[in-house]
Amino acid sequence: MTAPPRIPFPVVDEVSRHCLQEAEPETVHIEVHLPGHLDHGRLRKAFTEALRRHPRILMREAPGPWYRRRYEWELTDEPDVEAVRFPPPGRDSLEGARGRSLSQAPPLTASPPVRLEVVDDAVTDTAVRDGGRGTALVLTVNHTALDGPACLRVLATAAEVYGGRDNAPAAPPVRPAEPPQGPPDVPSPWAPPARVAPGTPGRTPGNGQLLTELPLPHRPKGSPYTVNDQLMVATALTVAHWNRERGTARRPLRITMPVDDRPRDAAMPIGNGTRLVDVSFAPDELDSVPMPELLRRTALRTRALKSLPRPQLGHGAALLTAPWAPVACRAALTRALRRAAAPWTSTTLLSNIGRIPYPLDFGEEAGRAHAVWFSAPARMPRGLTFTTASTAGRLHLALRWSRTLLGPGDGAQLRDLFAHHLHTTEATP
Repeated sequence: MTAPPRIPFPVVDEVSRHCLQEAEPETVHIEVHLPGHLDHGRLRKAFTEALRRHPRILMREAPGPWYRRRYEWELTDEPDVEAVRFPPPGRDSLEGARGRSLSQAPPLTASPPVRLEVVDDAVTDTAVRDGGRGTALVLTVNHTALDGPACLRVLATAAEVYGGRDNAPAAPPVRPAEPPQGPPDVPSPWAPPARVAPGTPGRTPGNGQLLTELPLPHRPKGSPYTVNDQLMVATALTVAHWNRERGTARRPLRITMPVDDRPRDAAMPIGNGTRLVDVSFAPDELDSVPMPELLRRTALRTRALKSLPRPQLGHGAALLTAPWAPVACRAALTRALRRAAAPWTSTTLLSNIGRIPYPLDFGEEAGRAHAVWFSAPARMPRGLTFTTASTAGRLHLALRWSRTLLGPGDGAQLRDLFAHHLHTTEATP
């Protein structure tokens, strides 16, 4: 019998594997709302066929001795486990699926490291607004293996197989060429950034989450900034406002932003394909700079950071994951360095997926997705992440936090602050 093919862990996968924690699993939560209902058997077949069409998702961690130099993925021809589940419908079934998505990571030892829960007759705000009860698809992704955009690409393929309709991605917006800009002024990267001030945390470890729907922010035609820049400014103002109300010391804010340059078609590389950059704000900027100027500065910074070639997690991570020692030794070193670098970890993370490029059309009976949420892990020392996406002309925001830092009431306050500050970014130049 031929052994399954193996590929070494990329840098992002290996660093994540080194730092796994049971208390706060590294999961990506994706939630898709459909107006209609799905046939269970057809959906299971369609999702399995989508996995086969994207074979890089059919993988498991290959076993090996402690002294091995690399972790390796083992690619499988078929799933090891049933990836699609149908929890009994009920008033709390959607909340239960959401809770499992935050607390139970699909194991890396079984292919694929993804779980899809289909919640029938889901009682949701969007379903009530649209006049009925629809279906919620809740995907849980083990972030050591995959990221959200890659898993969404697989789900778009499943929608196409299930509904028989074209789910090709829409063309990305065309932006005019911009003159080259010099490096923008930013706070020193050596200064420890602000931390999110503690709220009213509970005693149970893990992550909490709040999903909400907001209007897309207005942006005057010809503006020198993007909606992503508006979201970045709203995030910075929200955290600064939160910290100021709690009397914390004024420090620069540093917000991590994933950048994804992959195509969205069927050839999209599956895995962890984003690189991380940090956008900095000086305390005075968030207090006194007029909004149009703050948006312009933010646009200069985000454009400059996106254009710079940089390894996914920086040069230090590439060195740590080079096979110069057994993985067990490098894992211990990586965890020690992560603890030592905690004061310099960014304040929070804003992951803007942008406009969902796929129709996610499951056919006449199930319909087309009218809401899609993502939420990124929120482990300490950040302890808070903002993830946004837009579908059907609405902005879908997920706030996710570490329960050792914040509580549900804090999440609601942060949502209201974000909505307020996002509205203030609609200033005209």
